[in-house]
Amino acid sequence: MRSVAVVLGTRPEAIKFAPVIHALRDDPRFDPIVISTGQHREMLDETMRAFDLSPDIDLGVMVPQQTLSQTTYRALRELEARLSTLEAEAVLVHGDTATTMAGALAGFHLQIPVVHVEAGLRSGFLGSPFPEEGNRRMVAQVAALHLAPTPGNKANLLGEGIAEETIAVTGNTVIDALQWASHRAESFGHPALADLETDPRRVVVASAHRRDAWPHLPEIARAFADIADEPDTRVVVPLHRNPAVRQAMLPRIGDHPNITIVDPLPYLNFCRLMRRADLILSDSSGAQEEGPALGKPTLVISNVTERSEAVVAGTARLVGTAYDGVYGHTVRLLRDPREYARMASAANPYGDGRATQRTVDAIAHFFGDGPAPEPFVPETEVDGIAVELARSAEYVRT
Repeated sequence: MRSVAVVLGTRPEAIKFAPVIHALRDDPRFDPIVISTGQHREMLDETMRAFDLSPDIDLGVMVPQQTLSQTTYRALRELEARLSTLEAEAVLVHGDTATTMAGALAGFHLQIPVVHVEAGLRSGFLGSPFPEEGNRRMVAQVAALHLAPTPGNKANLLGEGIAEETIAVTGNTVIDALQWASHRAESFGHPALADLETDPRRVVVASAHRRDAWPHLPEIARAFADIADEPDTRVVVPLHRNPAVRQAMLPRIGDHPNITIVDPLPYLNFCRLMRRADLILSDSSGAQEEGPALGKPTLVISNVTERSEAVVAGTARLVGTAYDGVYGHTVRLLRDPREYARMASAANPYGDGRATQRTVDAIAHFFGDGPAPEPFVPETEVDGIAVELARSAEYVRT
């Protein structure tokens, strides 16, 4: 039985790692040790509980008012100290957070093979999203095994000189997590949403919080308010807890009668909210994958995306961060039933619900404990095109 350390610290990491952790625990070939940095303290803990998980080691690295460098430094220091006492044969990291970077560096420094789950995502612009694009590029340089969700992600890695034999295309485990979670919540998780199931209005789930959107939050909030003025429309805003986000947005949306503002919802409840939504408007990376998987037209509040496959497939659309784009693209979908139906019926390019097993099998194959998994093939041939479009500034800024 091989001991593997699974390093996580944020809510998205917990969501996407949860099915993998359960599968590793059920597989006699592995003994997973879950290490949490606690980067997202409250949101992480509630998400872990939703998946009936708890960390074996909790580092608790977060303190108030930390900089990104301080968070990364403390996580790296604590992870290196803990990993040096374990006999882990691999370190699993996910995505592109400060926790991801610290886990990869700690494993590399201790000469433990690093397995990068959700590898190969690229926006083509180092500063967007920040700091995620830089983190994932650097992790790729030290990883021994790259688990790419899509063929397009694999092509990104090959273009950077990563050896093909170290890459496996698995699909994205968020689809596995979503399929498990989407029917399990008994409510929407907040009293203000208690009437949502019987409300006949169209529901737009809207959010914005990423750092590169901060300068534009006031006009994004103004767009949310004007969208809520559309007939028979209700806007639900799960508002990020960051004070910078709240100070920019609340003065513009706080008193609107057709906007319901709630704190970020527990994952199971948020899945139910997305199922109820008619349209998703967000800068969240998770929404770009979950919305298409649920058949919900998804408008991405950004000028660039590392998840271009859904844009090419037609179920997601980049709308920028300016008022005109956010408002204009949204009301077009609300007013044009044919355009709405076209986006709602587009294919999901991110997974088929079997990414978890491919992930586990790819790790076993890395150790010589089983055959290589068959690669994930998306429903539509969008990935080769997506790679080129993701690198095109003209495209992603349209």
